[in-house]
Amino acid sequence: MQNNESFLPAIWTVSVTRLSRLMREVTTEFDGRAHIETIDLGFEEAVTHIRERLRDEDCDVVLSAGSNGEYLRNRIDKPIVLVRPDGFDLMQALTRARRHSSKVGIISYGDALPAFSAFKQEFGLAIEQRSYSNTEEVRDLVAELVSLGCGVIVGTGYVSELADRAGAIGILMYSPDSIRRAFEQAIDLARMLSAARSGVRRAPTTPDSRYSLRRLIGNSDKMVALRDQVRLYGASDRTVLITGETGTGKELVAQALHGASPRRSAPFIAVNCGAIAESLLESELFGYADGAFTGSRRGGRVGLIEAANGGTLFLDEIGEMPLALQTRLLRVLEEREVLRVGSVRPTPVDVRVIAATLWELDALVAENRFRRDLYYRLNVLRLALAPLREHADDIPLLLMSCLRAVGVGAMVIDGPAQAALQQHTWPGNVRELRNLAERIAVLGLAESPLSALTRPLLLRCAPELFAKAALPDPAVAIDGDPAEDRVAISPSRKRPEAAALRALLQRHRGQRGAAAKALGVSRSTLWRWLQEDGNS
Repeated sequence: MQNNESFLPAIWTVSVTRLSRLMREVTTEFDGRAHIETIDLGFEEAVTHIRERLRDEDCDVVLSAGSNGEYLRNRIDKPIVLVRPDGFDLMQALTRARRHSSKVGIISYGDALPAFSAFKQEFGLAIEQRSYSNTEEVRDLVAELVSLGCGVIVGTGYVSELADRAGAIGILMYSPDSIRRAFEQAIDLARMLSAARSGVRRAPTTPDSRYSLRRLIGNSDKMVALRDQVRLYGASDRTVLITGETGTGKELVAQALHGASPRRSAPFIAVNCGAIAESLLESELFGYADGAFTGSRRGGRVGLIEAANGGTLFLDEIGEMPLALQTRLLRVLEEREVLRVGSVRPTPVDVRVIAATLWELDALVAENRFRRDLYYRLNVLRLALAPLREHADDIPLLLMSCLRAVGVGAMVIDGPAQAALQQHTWPGNVRELRNLAERIAVLGLAESPLSALTRPLLLRCAPELFAKAALPDPAVAIDGDPAEDRVAISPSRKRPEAAALRALLQRHRGQRGAAAKALGVSRSTLWRWLQEDGNS
């Protein structure tokens, strides 16, 4: 039975135009109280999108407004909470409108709003009020009010956008407070429904919560686009190659792809190709026949590829796979069969392969360290994960999730602390953020129960966040490398000059791995720098 106190409802907000922007601004205030995701669609597009997602995911409440919300109410089998403006919201909207025009138009959904009529009579305002029952009427109403001389039109997000297009000024009738009230109502409703279900466990929409898209947390454009790609690629059965820096969540994305696929009820088998000794990797992947080698188990053994039959095989750090095994993997992908070590009879398999790497495989291909034919066989659908520094707006939400995972309850991140978090470059990405959450849990709770993450607490837990990103001294060796590996850094580019890179490569006989280590960067970063300078 779920603890209702720790229950975090999943709320999907559905809105278009400027109302979407307002909702995004308010959403961050509810971090730690709900999983909130914004869907920037309206009407039938929104209905289709939500119905498809509900096949594999679940949400507790849908939050929308105006005619869009009413449209969803009759077509989505989920509780709908509508954002409703009150008298104060309307008064604020009128105040803003009067700054631009002496004649104001108002277009509302459903019945005419009595509050506007009262304002008009009480203050003698020149207000033209209209209402609509379907979206087809809105364009005509906007055109009518513009022709009557209304320089400003107050209404829903859809109305205000049409007003802007028609040459008037559109004013949104909703305020941040009305959005906050709707969120509070949605959270209360979700908790009430959860309490009513106490003791009744719903069948999960996926076999394991590890494979849920909910774990891809973030409301930034990059995370919204990533979830959309995962849904799209999940429905396909083609091979996917996931690239990204260490700690960006490549396995998390692979699990979400599995959960979004028709194979979600079958096994998900993950193999780290760089963590298993080369001498063992072949038998682990492909299995072995009875008597294949000294010490082999009687009757043989099923390999991990066969174990994933019907499901998904995730090959992490595929760039570390030895060339000899790359040839055998290519045969599995092309022939859909596995030949166990010591066997002459292939076994048919039906697996979807998802591979991941932090290296640029095309660079490894150029160095003859990765088979070109396997690269093209893996690189069918590609997901490039952005480093955390490129979607820093998601950091507070991600940190709150990490804190909950380590047992810290709901807390607020104050402005100075949030600024420090978002200014850090996060070389370890989300993995580094999880480490920070562990430290906060230990150091913060040792002092007192935490209700807020402040800059002083952050400074004690992670002083590195406040250290200025000092550039390497050209006269000092990097990471203790020999003096001949010293390179000149351009302060404006924060990376070695092209001539310095060429000299460093020459000293390491063209070995990019050794050069990258000397610089203290990943091979992919070094490869990108070389590409920029035309030294590929």
